[in-house]
Amino acid sequence: MARLGALGIVTGVSSLWETAPMGDVAQGDYLNAAIRLDTVMAPRPLLHHFLGIEADAGRERRERWGPRTLDLDLLLYGDAVIVGDGLEVPHPRMAERRFVLAPLAEIWPDAVVPGQGMVTDLLIRVKDQVVTRIETEWLIG
Repeated sequence: MARLGALGIVTGVSSLWETAPMGDVAQGDYLNAAIRLDTVMAPRPLLHHFLGIEADAGRERRERWGPRTLDLDLLLYGDAVIVGDGLEVPHPRMAERRFVLAPLAEIWPDAVVPGQGMVTDLLIRVKDQVVTRIETEWLIG
């Protein structure tokens, strides 16, 4: 959490949510969370810092949707729409994934995904996907 806090002001931290992995790669369940960060850093440098934090946590990108130690995604950047060169905001599949929307709605219920609608409305559309809220208070060292 300290590394993310160094990039701006953390204004919200969701509970931990557990979900089954996506894709065909055999692996255990995932823990998901959302953090709301107020920052003046531009999106591309912010993503660069996220990738550095992942690498320091031992993340190796071997296969799509494969096991990982940490995965930090830039879901939204205000109301910006950014497409190109390894960065797409809003995250292209977030509106289809309850494991993204549930933690995000918990900390930012009035968030709007540009071109798609409010997070709370999108969450209703994926109610058939199973996610389990498992922890309300947690810390990352």
